[in-house]
Amino acid sequence: MSCLTAEEAAMSEQTELLESALDSLPDGLAVFNTDNRVILWNHAAEAITGYAGMDLLTLEIPKALEGLLHEEAQPVKVRPISATRAGRGALVRVRHKLGHEVQVMARLLTLRDGLGKRIGVAAMFHPAENLDALPHGETGDDANVETNQVDLEDRLNSEFEDFLRGGPPFGLLWICVDQAQELRMTHGAGACHAMLEKVQHALAAGLRPSDEIGRWGQNEFLVIAHERTPEMLAAHAQTLAGLARTADFRWWGDRVSLTVSVGAAQADGSGDETLAQLLERTRKAMIASMHEGGNRTALAGGRKECLPL
Repeated sequence: MSCLTAEEAAMSEQTELLESALDSLPDGLAVFNTDNRVILWNHAAEAITGYAGMDLLTLEIPKALEGLLHEEAQPVKVRPISATRAGRGALVRVRHKLGHEVQVMARLLTLRDGLGKRIGVAAMFHPAENLDALPHGETGDDANVETNQVDLEDRLNSEFEDFLRGGPPFGLLWICVDQAQELRMTHGAGACHAMLEKVQHALAAGLRPSDEIGRWGQNEFLVIAHERTPEMLAAHAQTLAGLARTADFRWWGDRVSLTVSVGAAQADGSGDETLAQLLERTRKAMIASMHEGGNRTALAGGRKECLPL
């Protein structure tokens, strides 16, 4: 039976301390060699993905987790939870071991030896919801929609913060095109994309100079509005819904009638409601419009109530 030398014992203790420190990180940490084989997978990575480190070590990363190694072409700013968590990352999708999709903010670090040769890569990641992520529509893996969401998020945060400091009234309109999903299934993505461009052009014609519109999902738009009262915001929603109905969209000679479901919500100015909560009220009002058959608007009258107009 061999005994460890003092030097080997010291190195073993240091290794245990290092592993313990990495396992205590709140973010998932995964380290891969040049063959994309997992050589480290901490406890947070296990909790986020459902994959245990003992099941992955020395193996190639499962396809369900490959998103960790492929950051989006357009990295997005990570809004810090605290002053100590700031930096840049990319919103990527991985699939949990149980089958559901998880969105994470991931950052990659290339690992090199003392001579500068690449020896692997480390990925640090955490669930997007840990950033108090704003509710979005589904993107359907459309990179343009994701980029628009990021751009509009910056405007949303800026104008909402201005509102909280005493700026102009702040309201949101969440607009879903009722025919988008069916058109995509029957005529393809190209037809749906052309239709959505037509709808956005029609909606833009009814915007105030201070309004902002952008894609907020595969079939959805979001409008930042500054109407003085909830009633005026509701009237604005009705006007935009009417403009969408007038959009003349034709595909292979056939005219497609267009309608939208709109949810409207006005920030109450109390300071008790976050932007994420306001967006969620807006989303629920839009869903209420859809459940009523579409081609209508709904005003979120309070934190728990949606009123069809």
